[in-house]
Formats: sequence, structure tokens, C-alpha cells
Amino acid sequence: MAQQTKVSMVKQKIKEWITEGKVSQGEKIYSENELVKMFEVSRHTVRQAVGDLVHEGWLYREQGAGTFVSQRMKKTPTPAGKNIGVITTYITDYIFPSIIKGIESYLSDHGYSLTFACTDNNPEKERQCLESMLSRNIDGLIVEPTRSSSYNPNLHYYLQMEQNEIPYLMINQYYPQLNPPHLILNDEKGGFIATEHLIKLGHQKIIGLFKSDDIQGLNRMQGFIRAFRENDISFFPEMIITYTTEEKDNILINKLRDVLISAENRPTGIVCYNDEIAISVLNLLRELDIKVPEHISIVGYDDSYLAEASETKITSVTHPKIEMGLEAAKWIVAAVENRESQSIENNQKMYEPELVIRNSTKSFSTIQQV
Repeated sequence: MAQQTKVSMVKQKIKEWITEGKVSQGEKIYSENELVKMFEVSRHTVRQAVGDLVHEGWLYREQGAGTFVSQRMKKTPTPAGKNIGVITTYITDYIFPSIIKGIESYLSDHGYSLTFACTDNNPEKERQCLESMLSRNIDGLIVEPTRSSSYNPNLHYYLQMEQNEIPYLMINQYYPQLNPPHLILNDEKGGFIATEHLIKLGHQKIIGLFKSDDIQGLNRMQGFIRAFRENDISFFPEMIITYTTEEKDNILINKLRDVLISAENRPTGIVCYNDEIAISVLNLLRELDIKVPEHISIVGYDDSYLAEASETKITSVTHPKIEMGLEAAKWIVAAVENRESQSIENNQKMYEPELVIRNSTKSFSTIQQV
């Protein structure tokens, strides 16, 4: 094992002791000799790891007494230290600039600073973001969960925040195991109205493209399926194509390409997980010389600027971007200041989506054969 890897391993283990409450704030950690034996590494490795944690604010040394856990996770009540952390899955995602704008405008008006980080929808990066936020003594946290459709290994950080009375709020999705305060969109309804729009236009052979590693994708897929059930329309084998974060750019498009080049299975309508995917689909259809909406109708999701960025304006489901950011900021500030928030009832709110109809969809009766 390389030297730096050994140092990282020791640091990570000590951090876990702290965040999981195995060693408390102000409590002395194991001696250098004990750590050497415990991790079976050199004294130099232990000294470097402990030195890094002291520098990062996790630990502090007292001459002649030893090394202790810092008071780093304790809330700082002084107004000068008012700092809210914001963690999102993607920093460049098209809807987050609007959400951040809403958050930042309210926080700055109320004397709070903002510390921003993103996880790239990676649990390991989420862990790093959480550790970084806590090392900065944040007063509250607004977070979009990472891969919310499966068990998350970082739940203990949120439980530790609860124990240390650091309020946090989840947006867009949430970890069901925690059932935390949250702001979400009714994604099941969104998937339903997107699909039913195509059905009401006479389409029956409709494909749904859904992300499978977050709750939003699963809920939108549920709405997609409900639209078929309620309108008594039969499924066909390739009607749902799912993908994960890693598969978005390659596997998803390859799966869709296989369906589109098959005259037997080719759909007349496509419901996309979001507007970004809808743009990718438009590009693929252009490559295959399949026109929208003349040959295939497309519905996106989020009603972002991308919905109007191309020559074909995309019918899309709305997302309350700026409003969600504002309400998230109002809630977190109220929680930090120990007063009841008026923006969210019972610590949760679900926004109801609507459909914005543009020229990417048309009646099946006017669809041309490719």
C-alpha cells in the first residue's frame, strides 16, 4: 500500500470515529503508539495523518497532554459566523443555477454566507462534501441527496448533525430512511401528465427514458406506467429504457438507437427523464433523419432553458427552480434562528407540476411514416 494511501486510510478511519460519535468533542484520541499498532503502519504515517487532521480542524493538540477531537461540529451561534452549506449533485446542471440564485438572494438579504459543493452524484464525493461542510462549522445545510433510490452510506453524517442540532433540509429528493425536512416536486404526477399528453394526442407506442439511481426517476417512471393503466393501453417490450448516472452518455443513447432503427418497435412518442436527455434524443433523431414532431413527438421535464434552446421547442413539465431555492433558504434560516418556518408545513412541501406545451408534440393522426 502506497504511503499516501496509508495516510488517507488512517485519516478516514479517525474521521469516521468522530462523525459516528465513537470519540466525542474534546475527548482524547488514541496515542501515537496505539495508532501505529492498530493500523499496522509506520510512526511517520500516523504523524502525517494526525498532522493533516489537526491542520484541517478535526483535531487539536495540547502540549504534554495529547491529541483531542475539536469542537468542530458544534453550532456557532455568533451572528458573524452565519454560514449555510449547499450541496447539490451537479454544479453545472441546468436547473441548479436557478435554485442557487433563489437560495443566495435570500441568504445574502439576511446576512448569511453560502458555502457550495457538489457530489457529481457520487456517494464518496458526498462524504467528502459533508466532511468539508462540517469542518467549516456550518450553521445549517441544504442538500440534494446522492443516488437516493438506494441505501446511502453517509446517513450517519446527517444523524450526527441532528445530535449536534445542525438543521438540514433536502431538496428535489430525500433519503427515505431519514424522512428529513424536504422540498420536492410531485414527480409521479409529472411523469403521468407528460405521458397522458401524448396518449390524448392519439399516441400509443410511447417510450419512457428514466434515470434509475434516484427517486425522481423512479417516481416519473411510476407516473408513466399509471398513464398507460388509466387509459387502458397495452405495453410493448421496449417501452421503458432505464439508465444510471454512468450510463447516461453512452448506454442510454445506444439502447434508444437500437429501438429507433427497428421499424417494428419504433415509437411515435418519447417521454424523457429531463430536458437534457430530450436534447440528446433530438440530436440522435437528427442523426437518424427522424424529424420531431413530424415522425416522433417528445416531452421533456424541468421546463429549463434547454426546452427552448434548439430549433424544436420542447414540450416540458415545469420545475419550481427559483421558488424552491427561496423556500429552502427561508426554512433553513428559520431553523438556524430557532423559529418556526412559515414556508413549509410539517417540514415538507410537494410542488405540483404543470405541462408547458410547445412544438415537439403533435397529434398521432398527423404523424408521417419514416
